[in-house]
Amino acid sequence: MVKITDVARHAGVSPSTVSYALSGKRPISEETRQRVAESIRRLGYRPHAGARALASSRSNVLALVVPLRAGIHVPVVMQFAVSVVTAARLHDHDVLLLTQEEGEEGLRRVADTALVDALIVMDVQLHDPRLPLLRALDRPSVLIGFPAAADGLTCIDLDFKAAGELCVERLAGLGHRVVALVGSPPEVYVRGTAFAQRVVQGFTAAADRSGLASSVHPCEASPAAARRVAEQLLREQPALTGVVVHNEPVLEPLIDAFGQLGLRVPADLSVTAICPDELAESLRVPVTSVAIPSAEVGARAVELLMNQLNGKPASEATLLTPRMTERASTAPRTLNA
Repeated sequence: MVKITDVARHAGVSPSTVSYALSGKRPISEETRQRVAESIRRLGYRPHAGARALASSRSNVLALVVPLRAGIHVPVVMQFAVSVVTAARLHDHDVLLLTQEEGEEGLRRVADTALVDALIVMDVQLHDPRLPLLRALDRPSVLIGFPAAADGLTCIDLDFKAAGELCVERLAGLGHRVVALVGSPPEVYVRGTAFAQRVVQGFTAAADRSGLASSVHPCEASPAAARRVAEQLLREQPALTGVVVHNEPVLEPLIDAFGQLGLRVPADLSVTAICPDELAESLRVPVTSVAIPSAEVGARAVELLMNQLNGKPASEATLLTPRMTERASTAPRTLNA
């Protein structure tokens, strides 16, 4: 294992000079700094994490707060987590994953220790009880999600309201006049989860603007629930020709259920979804969808934290524009006879 003394010998400086070059605690010439950096590169030296933390007064650890509550689709959450971990490693940081539903108490417990330098918080609610504490913390935080009042907070997410609007606008543009949203499980709406509520807002606003008949149907994440919702929709809206799905686990079972009830996609029923591209592409009938950009959101959340930690300006509100990919599940209503 390469030691700091090996780096010092290779660079022709003292071990303390190498330490100052790493920590920046004392000024050294640019020529010496570059010589030390070159020796570190050539020898493959990696500072001990504990020593690095002592030198910088940082732990080089970020907390990712992901309460795994009922109704959360874990595979998509893990996509965000992987993107955060990957981006953090590029900045020489590790990630502490907090999955328990501990709310404000859990945040305070972590923040009151030297375990982490900053926090990324997911599953944000419109009126999230954690917000006062996050505003008062003496360390940076970034929310993946937008509460109703985001002042004093740094937030990033897909613009889910615009995503809901985009799905409806596509259906309206194809001539569909009766549409429905098959949404997240009921408990997600009961909690006031921000992204789910934003989709409903966008769906409803776009349907009203276009003069469409519309309805919203929360759905448990199971094939049986998908079947029940399909039956309910055909019973209550017999003229239905367009569906927006914001519930990844039921997307395929829902299309299958409509097929069993005599509706072909897209000949009789056009379907759009808000979901990861890989899911939309993998179905028997590939689905026109708005992608969930988990990799971009995670990477940019880490960048926002790094800017704050390094005293650089960080935008308080970052809404990513939704991107729709047209696939085989949508067609003009004139073909649906």
